Amino acid sequence: MCRGGPSADAGGMITSAPPVLQAHSLSKTYDSAQALVDAGLTVRPSESVAIMGPSGSGKTTLMHVLSGILPADTGEVQFSPAAGQAPLRMSTMDAEQRARLRREHIGFVFQEGLLLPELTALENVAVALMVSGTPRAAAEQRAAGWLAALGLAGFEQRRPGQLSGGQAQRVAIARAQVNEPAVVFADEPTGALDSATSESVLDALLSSTVSRGAPLVMVTHDESVAARCSRLIRLQDGRVVHDSAEVAA
Repeated sequence: MCRGGPSADAGGMITSAPPVLQAHSLSKTYDSAQALVDAGLTVRPSESVAIMGPSGSGKTTLMHVLSGILPADTGEVQFSPAAGQAPLRMSTMDAEQRARLRREHIGFVFQEGLLLPELTALENVAVALMVSGTPRAAAEQRAAGWLAALGLAGFEQRRPGQLSGGQAQRVAIARAQVNEPAVVFADEPTGALDSATSESVLDALLSSTVSRGAPLVMVTHDESVAARCSRLIRLQDGRVVHDSAEVAA
């Protein structure tokens, strides 16, 4: 189940806790254009990290490299799925191993939700568990718990086309959280929503992640969204040019 569901807000980071993610000297080049240049950061439990920068600054590339969707050309990402576990080095993994890591330990929320239109809300959330081998009945029980915790009790049998934008995004959040991943990545999760709906969806995303002690790493162009996070990273031309954690230190 969802450990009582979301109850906390963005909160502060646990600075003494071992990091969940450590990235060092990351570079990534597309067709001779450098998307990342010597980029690095450390992400700890319960942090909510906003990544900002102009278009083409490398925000989404950084998120994709940190989450193992893309391999870095150079540099290293170390990921600790559980406290006390030795960090895993993504540079030593092939594409299949990185995909398994994402299925089992990483949650994603995207701007458009990317729900499967032919499935109900309950099925969209449960499928994230079923692909990893959880029996259907158990998966649907946990999925129903997360939908209820995110204010969607009674909406389990609706399909995405029968939901509002905010409701669909809450289903996407439930799907990201249902296997209690070690870290959640979000790419412009409120970008397609009006301001009032954006606020409530952001509340749900922040609280459901931080209340479990997991970090949230979020790409956004919205300063008001970034202000709700405990930490701000700014990119420029593929480089990390500002880290509010370093400024505070």
